[in-house]
Amino acid sequence: MSIKRRHAFALAASLVMGTFYSSPAFAEWPEGPVTMVVPWGAGGGTDATARMIANLLQKELGVPVPVVNRTGGSGVVGHAAIADAAPDGNTIGIATLEIGTMHHLGLTELDYKAYTPIGLYNSDPAAIFVRADSEYADMKALLEALSKAADRELKASGSAQGGVNHLALAGMLAAAGLPVERVAWVPSEGAAPGLQDLAAGGVTIATASMPEGEALMQAGRIKPLAIFSSARLEKYPDVPTFQEASGHGFAMGSWRGVVAPAGLAPEVVTKLTDAVAKVVNDPAYLSFMQERGYATQWTPGQEFETFMATSDATLGETLKSVGLAK
Repeated sequence: MSIKRRHAFALAASLVMGTFYSSPAFAEWPEGPVTMVVPWGAGGGTDATARMIANLLQKELGVPVPVVNRTGGSGVVGHAAIADAAPDGNTIGIATLEIGTMHHLGLTELDYKAYTPIGLYNSDPAAIFVRADSEYADMKALLEALSKAADRELKASGSAQGGVNHLALAGMLAAAGLPVERVAWVPSEGAAPGLQDLAAGGVTIATASMPEGEALMQAGRIKPLAIFSSARLEKYPDVPTFQEASGHGFAMGSWRGVVAPAGLAPEVVTKLTDAVAKVVNDPAYLSFMQERGYATQWTPGQEFETFMATSDATLGETLKSVGLAK
């Protein structure tokens, strides 16, 4: 039964009973499980934060909130699964920075306008990693090697083609005055498999956020050389910024937010936004994020939509500047 038909039915019933329900959809939703779609693979930062949110959200909503990883197509498959779902509140998902790159790359026509924005909850700078036993002791040593290497001699990974971590590497090369094609990019379905590829020796470099590299860092398998941020991170004070480490200015990072398909009923938007707002202020959530080094924020509704629009425009210009835009 459609939202409009349910609305009409509830309104008629309320008149018969002498009770007026001003927001029938609000009163009814959720009627069952609310599926959260994650466009990236298990083990990465998007998956980890999504599962924490889903776990707490089901307590707020009183229904199960299962997480489904829909990977493939450099993020297109999962983002499309959210956008193409019925706008009934039964499917929500996590949109990431890549929603502002995929259409510029010619992978899809999908962009931020395909969603109802619920709220931005995280943004983190990218970092550049090498193996713990790498010959590159610091950023300057790596850049010197890159300046002498043949094009595509060295390989890197950490995201889909045109994803945030690919852009971080391309931007780093451009900032250092090196051609983007100097490093061959090996696409991956998120940071986790790219970092695993680095640890296994399949690639020489990986770009990802510090929290995403935490487990392999603790295991002594990879090490960060620099972060693409304007300032050092509080949890990682010994990791220099790229500008400090190289003398070149450049910053780039990822972001994550909760979205629903476009056209979601206003009453459902209100209830969902309120519930997620409670989740991102829950002590358990804040402790989880802090322990793992993820930044926290809450930018809901229209402000989030404005943020996505600005991100989309900026990323389009970045992709053009490094020759990746179609």
